Amino acid sequence: MMRREELSFFGYGKTTRAIARLFGGGFDFYDDNTAESFTDTEGNRIHPSREYDPQKSSMEILTPGIRPDSPLLKRARNPVSEYDLFLDPSYRKLFELFAPGYPADETPFTIWISGTNGKTTTTQMLTYLLEERGAVSGGNIGTPLAQLDPRSPIWVLETSSYTLHHTKKASPGIYLLLPITPDHLGWHGSAEAYERDKLSVVERMREGELALIPSGVTLPKTEAWVVEYEDVESLESYFSIDGKKTRYKAAFLLDATLALSVEKVLFDRAGYDRIDSFTIDRHRQEEIVDKMGRLWVNDSKATNIDATLQALEAYHGREIHILLGGDGKGVDMTPLIEKLSTMDSPTIYAMGSNGEEIARIATDYGLEVYEYGHMDDALPDISSKMGDDGVALLSPASASLDQFSSYEERGDRFVEFVRNLS
Repeated sequence: MMRREELSFFGYGKTTRAIARLFGGGFDFYDDNTAESFTDTEGNRIHPSREYDPQKSSMEILTPGIRPDSPLLKRARNPVSEYDLFLDPSYRKLFELFAPGYPADETPFTIWISGTNGKTTTTQMLTYLLEERGAVSGGNIGTPLAQLDPRSPIWVLETSSYTLHHTKKASPGIYLLLPITPDHLGWHGSAEAYERDKLSVVERMREGELALIPSGVTLPKTEAWVVEYEDVESLESYFSIDGKKTRYKAAFLLDATLALSVEKVLFDRAGYDRIDSFTIDRHRQEEIVDKMGRLWVNDSKATNIDATLQALEAYHGREIHILLGGDGKGVDMTPLIEKLSTMDSPTIYAMGSNGEEIARIATDYGLEVYEYGHMDDALPDISSKMGDDGVALLSPASASLDQFSSYEERGDRFVEFVRNLS
């Protein structure tokens, strides 16, 4: 029988803290960002990673973001992901020991949703569609599995590539993968490794389980029912649904069609009216009209190239003024600039840590580009240059942490400027 002191937690994050709370607290955490040991209000002891002793640990529960090359992880004896802990039957003994009232044998039907862009919106849309069936959502969307109702019949889980990398046993009833493009390469090591992690769960899926996978990826061998899709039209044809009955366009239309496809598989219905009443989160193609009637679009959540390409598709044919740049995460911006060069005279406003690189590439392609140290400096120039039919698009294709605390802060600053225009 495992003793409390033999169970360790790697990373003092939201996920691991929630599990420790469910298990009654009083555990040892080891965290790369902790300089000196301390005890929290729930009796957990948080230590610097250097103090971890593998001889005193029988199992380690991981925060999803712990890097594959972490020295701490390499010393682990029996690392376990959040998904494996809650969704694989082999870990039920832990719940009997540390959370005896938790119904670990009542595992809900799970739908995992992953992809480079759109997974949050698709997770929210599908949960909204299935809410009357008792569905709840969690995972990367913000709610740890430890805080989900285990008696809910359906868990819709936004699933990051980090979680997929660390999960080795569990598999979903349905795996819905949105299109993927290279992202988080510093964490995964390469585009190939990123794709492998996104597809790793398919190999474990069993007969009767469904995997919805974008075409063009390298599928592993699997017993699952695999449906490869190319676009909205291919999903409509396969599942006999009609995306045109919804109000969505571009990337949101794909999100809605995927959600409707899953509802059709599970319950042989497609709730067009229901999904049309869904409210999309802020900072994703959020449209604001200024006092002069011009359109400004807060797409601050577009932190990679593919998300920005989706936004550009939504406003194709308009006079585009696009804000690009921030923390580029080491990604080459050339494919994005190349796409912009095929459009009708877009104007680029390069900013942030990779602004100089973006400006250089755009100049090489003969595009009109202006370079700024910060977004705040660019916004007045956009306002002075944009015509009545223009679209000012904050879709940076870069993370925000070089100059902002989050993509939300970046988006809020953009919206505040627009609302203060006289």
